[in-house]
Amino acid sequence: MGRGQKNLTDLADRFGSDKGSTKHRYTELYQMLFLPFRERDINFLEMGLLIGGPEHGIDKDRKTEDLPSIRMWLEYFAKAKIHGLDVSDFSWFEHERFKFFRCDMDSRANIAEASGAMPSMDIVIDDASHASHHQQNAFLELFPRLKSGGLYVVEDLRWQPKMMEKSGITKTADMFQGYQVDGVFTHNDPDVQDQFNALRKDISGCFVFQAGFNKKKRDQVAVIHKR
Repeated sequence: MGRGQKNLTDLADRFGSDKGSTKHRYTELYQMLFLPFRERDINFLEMGLLIGGPEHGIDKDRKTEDLPSIRMWLEYFAKAKIHGLDVSDFSWFEHERFKFFRCDMDSRANIAEASGAMPSMDIVIDDASHASHHQQNAFLELFPRLKSGGLYVVEDLRWQPKMMEKSGITKTADMFQGYQVDGVFTHNDPDVQDQFNALRKDISGCFVFQAGFNKKKRDQVAVIHKR
């Protein structure tokens, strides 16, 4: 009630996406960020297409039967070309504006190969395994291919899968929180740190939001704007 025109939270709740009011509430933020893109012919990419998979100890070759957020994006962005990337197989889903890429986020070469087959993106959302090195691999490969004025979003920063997280690695949330405060990236791997800092010239803004948009809670989602 009172939301006016078609709202992303309503769509998330209808299609069963955890981005809506039932769990993370990301769509409240996305409604504001993405509304200017709604009627445009944009390229959109989401990584991580369905809850479950290796990050929860489930085989990557699991049977997949739904794509709640992709169905949500297709309805919200009426003219957009929607791209999906996941380690599990979703090639069974067919839509004239959707294209699927199967990719292992553990391999930067695999991510580079997949991104090389895609057009430059206007919006990228990382909702994949949430392992820190996977998030960082993806950002280093995909942010340079983001269009000027584009948005890159990393979800679920406060949770990393124990069976996939590398011991001692700098958390992605800490990297972006540090950048938000100091304007530089800090990482315990000097090579990764240098690669992130080389991208600073292309970042015009970075904001980190906490779970439930409550500043007393842990960091949950980062939004980075491409210069």
